Amino acid sequence: MVDTVSGLRQHISLSPDQLLYEGEVIAIVDDDPAIREPLQIFLEEQGLNIVQAGTAQELLALLDNRKVALILLDIGLPDIDGRSLLPKIVDNHRDVAIVMLTGIADLKIALDCIREGADDYLSKPAQFNEILFVVKKTLEKRRLVFENRKYQEDLEKAHFRIHVLHQLSIKMNTAYLSTVEVDEILQAILVGITANEGLRFNRAFLAMFDQSGEFLEGRMAIGPSCRSDAAKIWTEIQKNEMNFLEIVHDLRSHCTDEDLEVNRIVKSLRIPSSDHQNILIQSSHEKRSIRVERENGSLPMPLDRRNRSEMIYGTGKSKMHIDRRSNNEEQKPLPVPQELINLLGEDSFIIVPLYSPSRSFGVIIADNFITRQRIMDSHVSALELFASQASLAIEHSHLYAEMQKKIGELQELNEELDKNKNLLVEAERYSALGQMSAQLVHAIRNPITSIGGVSRILSKKTKNEEWLKYLKVIIKETARLEATLEDLFDFVGQAELKIEPVQLYSMLRKTLMLVQPDMLKHNITWELEMADPELEINVDHKQMRQMFLHLVKNAIEAMPNGGKISLSVEIKDGWAHISVHDTGAGIPENYIEKATDPFFTTKTYGTGMGLTMVQRVTKSHGGNFSMNQHEGSGLEITINLPLQNSQT
Repeated sequence: MVDTVSGLRQHISLSPDQLLYEGEVIAIVDDDPAIREPLQIFLEEQGLNIVQAGTAQELLALLDNRKVALILLDIGLPDIDGRSLLPKIVDNHRDVAIVMLTGIADLKIALDCIREGADDYLSKPAQFNEILFVVKKTLEKRRLVFENRKYQEDLEKAHFRIHVLHQLSIKMNTAYLSTVEVDEILQAILVGITANEGLRFNRAFLAMFDQSGEFLEGRMAIGPSCRSDAAKIWTEIQKNEMNFLEIVHDLRSHCTDEDLEVNRIVKSLRIPSSDHQNILIQSSHEKRSIRVERENGSLPMPLDRRNRSEMIYGTGKSKMHIDRRSNNEEQKPLPVPQELINLLGEDSFIIVPLYSPSRSFGVIIADNFITRQRIMDSHVSALELFASQASLAIEHSHLYAEMQKKIGELQELNEELDKNKNLLVEAERYSALGQMSAQLVHAIRNPITSIGGVSRILSKKTKNEEWLKYLKVIIKETARLEATLEDLFDFVGQAELKIEPVQLYSMLRKTLMLVQPDMLKHNITWELEMADPELEINVDHKQMRQMFLHLVKNAIEAMPNGGKISLSVEIKDGWAHISVHDTGAGIPENYIEKATDPFFTTKTYGTGMGLTMVQRVTKSHGGNFSMNQHEGSGLEITINLPLQNSQT
């Protein structure tokens, strides 16, 4: 004989309404109505839902059409042996508990049934109280299995979240974040929000303020298509030991193509930050979550993160949540824009802000668009945890961008300091050179002038051709030396400007007339174009005439075989643009940048101070000059002078 219940504990911790889930029943399967019917009446009196079947076929039909929690299965059925039916039930209906009933008290049969999947074994005849005890014990064990399974799932979810947050933390703590890396982290957070092992939201939308802070704009989203892909991530991590962020990186491009609807929604989201009545803007600015539920007419309810026990949720008669940050006054209902509900196509969702202590970044919107499940408090808390991580990533990125900007500014400042240091060194060098040149000019000018003067007197008094030849060489070279000294004196002299009204046309024409003999000698023609010959400009007459004289002489030297010099004046936007254009060979392109350097020259004879002097004179008058090489048509130098205080 097999003892049925002797030695077992007599206390069942769960009440009958806790043993069965909603809609579940217990099936009594026995070919003898005299056993089935009284047992059904007894168990129903104990608060259990009972159905009965007389054959294996009837049982299989019940399994297909009803939620069967437990079967009291007789071994000796007329159509199929209960023991043969046992493996089929175990394989196809794993959540159904089975208690075998038999009139044969055989220990071997009992053990075989237990091995094949039965939960317990009773020998007939059995007292109804004994059957009730075994039924309750088996259902309690089944309930514990379900709860254990749920706890296991919750542990896996928690492990998933911890794993995700851990990898996100490592990502943020090991390197500064670029914009691309921040997008990857935000995408990873959306995956965590929607993954099956994560928060299980159907959709997640990320909206962030633009760079100016004037608009809240949709940034990215994950919807049903990517949610199914995201559900595979946990399995892939466990199976292949893959890095979570690597999987998310591969998922990004796929989501962009597949979830066209959620991407359309998120791209359509654009709200002015000045719209303080909008719940998205309000959630961001007040730095608190807001839940909208269809059960209370889609009224948004602000959630206080600091004291969740005081949050009041209702169905139709619920009170609004009292925010402790508003002096305990009752929180007025916030309007939900119908445009937002229409855009999302959903009237129940949660809004969680993204922020740092110093600024607001945006919001995350999550809903259960597909399953229509209610958003629970635990989901809100976990979502806020993910939102905090997203806020850290964004803040980290902003700090990095600001740091890079400051570094760039410091580098520019350092380069400017180096440049100014070099300019200062160069200025000191030129200053020393200027002092030396001034001394040389004063020391050499008088002897050279005397040599030139005596040579000219001797050339007039002698008729000897050979002596005249030598005297002319002396006269020519002393004249060249005097010109060089004059250039050096002009450069180092830095005389104070004597500004006076000067008629520009007259000054340019007189300059051309001074070199008219040289132009005739070299077969050079000239022209002067100026719309207003009466224009007066306030300049230092001496320096300006010397500058233009030098430019014209340079042009003559550039055309030893003849050519044309063109001077033109254009008045535009308060500036006088004076152009000196010759048809000579010009300056090679690679020499143009060096042309204004002191002592730089391409001529065999010359000081190289001419264009340096031009640069100094124009700059001292608040202007500038430029050189343009015209291929095949010589060099054009343009002097740009301001017309401030000039008269017409």
